[in-house]
Amino acid sequence: MADTFQHNEWSGKTDGQPWMQRSLIAMFRVLPLWLLYGIMALVVPFYMIFNRKGYQAMYCFFRERMNYGPLKSFCNVYFNHFRFGQVILDRFGAYAGKKYHFVSDEQQVFDEKETQEKGFVMVSSHVGSYEMAGYSLKPKHKRYNALVFGGETETVMENRQRVWSQNNVRMVPVKEDLSHLFLLNTALDDGEIVSMPADRIFGSQKSVECRFFGQTAHFPLGAFAMVVQKDVDVVSVFVMKEGLRNYHIYLRELQYDKSLSKREQMGQLAQNFASELETIVRRYPTQWFNYFDFWKQ
Repeated sequence: MADTFQHNEWSGKTDGQPWMQRSLIAMFRVLPLWLLYGIMALVVPFYMIFNRKGYQAMYCFFRERMNYGPLKSFCNVYFNHFRFGQVILDRFGAYAGKKYHFVSDEQQVFDEKETQEKGFVMVSSHVGSYEMAGYSLKPKHKRYNALVFGGETETVMENRQRVWSQNNVRMVPVKEDLSHLFLLNTALDDGEIVSMPADRIFGSQKSVECRFFGQTAHFPLGAFAMVVQKDVDVVSVFVMKEGLRNYHIYLRELQYDKSLSKREQMGQLAQNFASELETIVRRYPTQWFNYFDFWKQ
C-alpha cells in the first residue's frame, strides 16, 4: 500500500454559472431531450479544443489502455466527451422532471442487503452516471447516504437534494474538516446504506495498488478501510447510459476473506473492485470520465 494518493487533479465540478444551469432546467421543461443532445453535439469539438488536458488524457487512454489506432482513438475521444455531455444533461433533465428507464443486473443483491439489519457500503466510480443511482435505487427500509463532491453550485446541490430526498437519499457533501467521515460512520452504525466513489479522495490520502488494465494503478484506500473496520458488506454499482432515456445498473457484491489481516482484506477488496471496474470500462469505454492520467504515480 502506498502512502499518498494523487488522483485529485480533476474535481468533477459541473460547468456553468448558476443562472445558466437554472436556464437549462427551464429549457428541459419545454424542449425534447434529443434536441438538446443535438445542440451539444455541435459544441463538443470546441470543448475538446479548450479542454486540452482532458483531451490528451482520454486519447492516451484509448491508445495505450484500449489499444485503439490513432483515428479510432480520436473518434472515441469525441464520443466520450459527447457521452459525458449527455450524462450531465440527463442530470438536469431529472431536475426538470424528465423520467428515465432503468434495467438492473442482480437487483436482488441490493434488495437483500437493504432488508438486513446491518448497514452496508456501495462503491462506484466516475463511469456512467453515478448520480443516477440516487434516482433509481430506492431503499424501502434504510436511508441511503450518498457522498458527493461539495464544490458544486447551489443550483446543482439544491435540485439534487430535492429529487434525492423523495427516494430516502441523504446527500453528504465532502467537507474540508472531514465531518463527512463522521456522518458516514454514524450511518453505518445505525444500519444505513453508505454510497461513495472509490476512485477519488474523500478523506485519507492513503492508497492501495491494484492491477488495472494490465498496469499498476492507485485507488484510494478510504472506502475499503471503512468496510473492513466496520465489518460490513460492500456492493459495487455502475449506472451506464444506454439509449436516449435508458440506463443499465450493474450491481455486484464484492467478496473478501475476513480471515486475512485487515490490511490484506483492504487490498483484496480494492483489487476486486478494480477488476469489476475494468470489466465495465471495457464494455463501455466511452463512459470512462476520469480526465487525467489515472495511472500516474
